[in-house]
Amino acid sequence: MTFLRFLTYEKNYIFLYLTSFLITAAVFFVDRNGEWAWGTFFYAFTLSSIVLLGFLLFRYQQHVRVIRHMKKDEDHDSLSLEGEYKGAHIDELKNQHIREMNRIQDRQNEHYDFIVSWFHEIKTPIAVLRLLQQTDMDSGSLREEITKIENYVDQALYYAKLDSFNQDYDIQNCDVIQISKEIVKSHSRTFFSKKIRITIQEASLEIQSDPKWLQFIINQLLTNSLKYTEPGGGITISALETPQEKQLIFWDNGIGISQKDVPRLFNRGFTGETGRIYSKSTGMGLYLAQALSNKLGHYITCTSEAGEFTQFIIHFPKDFDPYLTLQKTEGE
Repeated sequence: MTFLRFLTYEKNYIFLYLTSFLITAAVFFVDRNGEWAWGTFFYAFTLSSIVLLGFLLFRYQQHVRVIRHMKKDEDHDSLSLEGEYKGAHIDELKNQHIREMNRIQDRQNEHYDFIVSWFHEIKTPIAVLRLLQQTDMDSGSLREEITKIENYVDQALYYAKLDSFNQDYDIQNCDVIQISKEIVKSHSRTFFSKKIRITIQEASLEIQSDPKWLQFIINQLLTNSLKYTEPGGGITISALETPQEKQLIFWDNGIGISQKDVPRLFNRGFTGETGRIYSKSTGMGLYLAQALSNKLGHYITCTSEAGEFTQFIIHFPKDFDPYLTLQKTEGE
């Protein structure tokens, strides 16, 4: 830091000094009762200038010391109120940057964990298909393994789109019961092969959502019920409308979920006792279903008794959806 450059930042002090000195000199000059002595004037000017120069040298040394501390990333006292606020602002920006970097790092770790588990999981149906190819191929088993692969691919696709959701959604009125029927139909062979009864108790339920994303959510819940419902069991799809909301309910009499696992059921990568004992799982299906539901303004709850039943409920706003209102506003 050069001294001349330093003086450009200290010009306010220099101007203040000159102004004060000139005002004082003007007072004496206009005073007709006193005698004006130029020698005394220059003497006072010289003394004042020496004081100013000493002050500026002291300030310069302070600035040099502070800059050295800053370069060494050491604590230092601010030389002005502006500098204090600027330092606090920089510290806050640093903290925000660290938090953002941590968030990005966590997100990258999540992506890495998911990709690793996804590749591990999809190897199983591919290996089964290879075995079927080498033996008398059973069409039912073939379709079941292909369905598993399609489901894993859908999970990867929707997981990749999760961060860019706001660029790819279309909120509209849709019949959630009709969507459920279409998904049940796509799983009809699994229902038939496992002899699982399906009961749909409602004819229709109109809600506001994105049909494509909602179809994925419902498919994850139904796939979960099919996976953990024993042959000969039953699945029921029903609806309920309360003064506050609309509900789509999935109930099955499958193996159930341990009470200690229920609160963590929608955590990313969580499989619980059921997932570890009965089948390998990425633990991403329910996590994605809940994450997408929240982005659509919905949410999912679960109640279960181990060995008895499992019930999932998708909760929809009854009369108001902020996403649909925002979309209409932007369209106008």
